[in-house]
Amino acid sequence: MTNPLFYAKIILFGEYGMIEDSQGLVVPYSFYKGTLKFSESESEFEKKSNGHLQKYSDYLADLNLSDDFKLDVIKFKQDIANGLFFDSNIPQGYGVGSSGALVAAIFEKYSLKKHDPENISKDILKNLKTVFGEMESYFHGKSSGMDPLICYMNLPILIENKENLDKVSIPDGEEGKGAIFLIDSGITGETGPMIQIFFEKMKTEGFRKTMKEEFIRYNNACIDSFLKKDMNPFFRNLKKLSHWAYEHFRPMIPESIFNIWKKGLDSNAYYLKLCGSGGGGYILGFTKDYEKAEKMLDGFHKEVIYRF
Repeated sequence: MTNPLFYAKIILFGEYGMIEDSQGLVVPYSFYKGTLKFSESESEFEKKSNGHLQKYSDYLADLNLSDDFKLDVIKFKQDIANGLFFDSNIPQGYGVGSSGALVAAIFEKYSLKKHDPENISKDILKNLKTVFGEMESYFHGKSSGMDPLICYMNLPILIENKENLDKVSIPDGEEGKGAIFLIDSGITGETGPMIQIFFEKMKTEGFRKTMKEEFIRYNNACIDSFLKKDMNPFFRNLKKLSHWAYEHFRPMIPESIFNIWKKGLDSNAYYLKLCGSGGGGYILGFTKDYEKAEKMLDGFHKEVIYRF
């Protein structure tokens, strides 16, 4: 029996804001995926992945998870000894959930009590997020659990606040001129140091105030209008959000992206925002006219993820 595939995820809105109780909108991205497999060729990649799983299994053995979410770590360790590895094309350090997919795959295969993602209640969803946060903290120092949850559910999730989240349907994509797309910054980012910078910034009252009064307001307004497919207020708030990030998230924006970020704001041809914690990896782009934006962003590798 083949193991299920777990897709990457993209935080459309809410990066950093979710730490401070803003809303978040996170969607699966099926272009990248991973699955647990047994090694056949013993390639360098497979051996390396197997070694990582070995270390991770020691961490999981020490985790004290509640009975509803306990893992069969003994079976996991046996499988690792027999050549288990994570076969994935999800790029690491790109903000699309490489560790989230791994955590989801392990939970799905080794949780003693099985859960059906199709019929999960809001309460279990909340508890799962906590469990996934504990499991993923091994990779980032501190995790909200959101990435693995999206990868596990394979559904868009709306985070209403720190306490509440729910499955949500996003408007069907259609072949229009507009697009949401990814831009490759050309370098990988590390989540830990970026989150550290954010927490340092949060120590200053001025930053806390603008985060609460501006970032969260624009972010939540973008989510609200996007889900309603109300594109005029969506782009109005998106510009404010992009401008705010350009001013206040400067250390998280890769240098290769500075000029094109400003070019988008000045021309109104497209707007950029962070995809995950920033520092490298992908940047998210939004435009009403993808052809025009594509010409202006010549030289950058781009991937369209949604059309409207």
